[in-house]
Formats: sequence, structure tokens, C-alpha cells
Amino acid sequence: MKTRLSVKAVEPRVYTAMMEAVKQQASFGLDPILTELIKMRVSQLNGCGYCLNMHAKEARRIGETEQRLYTLSAWWETPFFTEIEQAVLRFTEELTQLTNKGVSDDVYDKVVSLLGEQKVAQIILVINTINSWNRIAIATHMVADRD
Repeated sequence: MKTRLSVKAVEPRVYTAMMEAVKQQASFGLDPILTELIKMRVSQLNGCGYCLNMHAKEARRIGETEQRLYTLSAWWETPFFTEIEQAVLRFTEELTQLTNKGVSDDVYDKVVSLLGEQKVAQIILVINTINSWNRIAIATHMVADRD
């Protein structure tokens, strides 16, 4: 696959603003492993190999286990994820796949009851940002590193 264009080169101002959003999200205080699980799950749903590769590496670097990474695509079928992680992953899936039915009240209420509105707002921003990065990577055929 050949990369089509570099959004960073063609539209550096918006690219820089997106990178700044990622930096700001790091200051939210969300569990870094949870953040990487969100990014991985969104990238799985969207089929973004570039982002999957990047976030799997980062998740392992910060201590995520291979077992959980291998089973993330079927997280609900395993005992490996906490109640909070399950609620966030369910929310992540519904927000990413809006055309299915949107975000249900049950899923929304559960994640808010576990984390509170501020953390849910932060999670929404993480989900939306990785969805944007997936779309950039897929549209431009960004190629994952082999290392």
C-alpha cells in the first residue's frame, strides 16, 4: 500500500491542533492503560492498522499484558477487564458505531455512575480524537512501522 498524502505536510495548522488535543488529553488524569484500550478498541472497530500498531506498542510499553491485548476484540467474553473498563469499552463501541443506534441511556448512565461526568467528557474527547486519527490514517494509507 502506498501512502497517498501527508495531512501534516498539506494542512499543518490543523494537524498541529490535533496533536495539541492529544497532549491536553494526557493531562486529564485518565488511567493511561484505559486510554490505550480505548484507542485500540476504536482502531479495531475502524480497521486502522496504523493506529492499532502504534497503540499496541504504547500499551505494552506502559504495562498492558499481551493476554488482554489479544482478547480486546472480544473483551465481553473474557474475565480480564474490570467493571470500569467494560463500561468504558461498551461506551466506546456505541460512540464509535453511531449508526447502529447511538449511545444508549443504559450504557451512558453506567459509565457516568462509575466515573462521573468530567471523566466521561474526557473519555468522549479521547474517543472522538482517535476516531479522527483513524480516518486520517485510513484515508491517506498511512503505513505501520514493522519494528
